[in-house]
Amino acid sequence: MRPRYTGIVPPLITPLAARDTLDVAGLERLVERLVAGGVSGLFILGTTGEAPSLSYRLRREFIGRACRFVAGRIPVLVGITDTSLVESANLAAHAADCGADAVVTSAPYYFPSGQPELREFLEDLLPELPLPLMLYNMPALTKTSFSAEVVSWALQQERIAGLKDSSGDLVYFRRMRRLAATQRPDWSFLVGPEELLAESVLLGGHGGINGGANLHPALYVSLYEAAKAGDVSRARELSEQVMNLSEAIYHVGRHGSAIIKGLKCSLSILGVCDDFMAAPFHRFQEAERRVIAQHLETLGIAR
Repeated sequence: MRPRYTGIVPPLITPLAARDTLDVAGLERLVERLVAGGVSGLFILGTTGEAPSLSYRLRREFIGRACRFVAGRIPVLVGITDTSLVESANLAAHAADCGADAVVTSAPYYFPSGQPELREFLEDLLPELPLPLMLYNMPALTKTSFSAEVVSWALQQERIAGLKDSSGDLVYFRRMRRLAATQRPDWSFLVGPEELLAESVLLGGHGGINGGANLHPALYVSLYEAAKAGDVSRARELSEQVMNLSEAIYHVGRHGSAIIKGLKCSLSILGVCDDFMAAPFHRFQEAERRVIAQHLETLGIAR
């Protein structure tokens, strides 16, 4: 049995034209850019998509339009992470109605869960879901990781399809991968931090949910393919290019929001979509925009 989800599955930014208003034309251009770039799927309503800052109405609209634009060409995974189990289940039902392929949840944020509580949450949520579920390990924002005990339980659940790990901890990644090696060869292990994409694939991972693929999908697809083929020299070369993009685009601003601002600003400069940010953040000012434009030129990224 092969993993269900492999390759590059970009965590789609959410193109906004104004508060609570999608940039619909921009979303369609972005989807087409990524499909043409060879990605293996799309993950919408994740961290890069500013999901917790979006209204439930807008999330539902986004799911429907994204699925319509993709039109079955590649899988669509939908983030349903929420502080409310009821809202997570409602969003999953809507995703299924729209034709999505799977849903994704991290640990509920705000109240940090103990590991027994986290397992109980998944036990309660799973029967409510009409689609396969992927776990999303994001301890920086949820204050907890999925422990080996919880992952061991999840491996026994046929409807849980894999794990996206955004911890940046390769030791954790390897341990979870080893847990699944004999029990669930169909489980997908995807890494979030793009700076670790090559290493994770060379260590047995199946691909990446990497924000930079919004901007340069072909680069990330090529890196994944080189690492999967065991071409270490080529993977090292392409990984350096990914690092160059990361250091240029993600560090123009001074705060954690700079990553999403940098991606949205870049796509705006390239004429793909608007760079409006969901509250509480605001788009880059003109000075930062000029810096981003210079970096894009240096990186050789064009429309």
